[in-house]
Amino acid sequence: MARQTTRSDLSLKWLELFQICAHKGSLQSAAEETGLSISTVSHHMRKLEDHLGVELFNHNRRPMILTPKGHMFLRNIDDALRSIRKAQAEASAGNISEASYLRIGAIGDFDSDISPELAVYLSEQMPRCDFQFQTDTSASIIQQLRDRQLDLGVTATSPERLQDLHDIPLLKDPFVVVLPINSEQLLDEIMEGTVKLPFMRFSGNLLISRQIEAQLRRMNLTPPRRFECGNNQTMMAMVAAGSGWTITTPLLFARAKRFQPRLRMHPFPGKSFSRSLSLVSTPDCASTVVNLANRKLRDLLTEHAIKPLRASSPWLKESFHLLT
Repeated sequence: MARQTTRSDLSLKWLELFQICAHKGSLQSAAEETGLSISTVSHHMRKLEDHLGVELFNHNRRPMILTPKGHMFLRNIDDALRSIRKAQAEASAGNISEASYLRIGAIGDFDSDISPELAVYLSEQMPRCDFQFQTDTSASIIQQLRDRQLDLGVTATSPERLQDLHDIPLLKDPFVVVLPINSEQLLDEIMEGTVKLPFMRFSGNLLISRQIEAQLRRMNLTPPRRFECGNNQTMMAMVAAGSGWTITTPLLFARAKRFQPRLRMHPFPGKSFSRSLSLVSTPDCASTVVNLANRKLRDLLTEHAIKPLRASSPWLKESFHLLT
């Protein structure tokens, strides 16, 4: 006769939910992230505590806080779940078609052409895989990768170290000046602020905005702050309408196809500067998946941005290219 147990086996689902609850500090946040109801998350946490015979959370406090034993358990669970995820990734690394779940985040620069085509391609290559695609800022994508809420991310490289994340450089994207096609003002006069054409800025919370503002400070240029926007298409529409000028990059310019007939792109005057885009992954993301995404991204960047813009603006040849 089979031996009967008095309590259920420890569930991996409980451990994963406990990790999320502990890092998020609330049942509601954990429920939103996992798609479960708050009552279901609470039920799983109670089952875990009953199984262990200890209280992991102080249930009388809001937001939720861990008990001393909860803190000790979390340290061990973080390491254990990281090992489990790495083992799962390595076990499926040899067979892309068997991959079951992939979470990808990308900056908005890829929304128009590259992200949709990447999604279609990966879904064809991994037919059994459930995908989660999202668009966010570089800083948010990096943080979600660190928190293991994403597996892959396409970001603008931040000056800070990526700690335990892995990155593959993708693209050198130089900064350029974009003017209305019918602008009669000279570029030097616009940069020096001696004409009235306003400067269109990216929102200050974006990494690209901080890079541009730092370069302007180094040049002792302080264009007045009249218009600020976090959406590239809106910015290009404003410039195309003759409402101002902006500093952007060829990749972003490539997205604004409908406005390009009314725009002129120029090399940045003075000392050039650029940003780098990278494919960033967690250590437990299968190398075969990373390599598959990397190859396809390079093909898409070449097709949708590098080739057409080099053809129309040959001066980009030396500064706008894939990174190795």
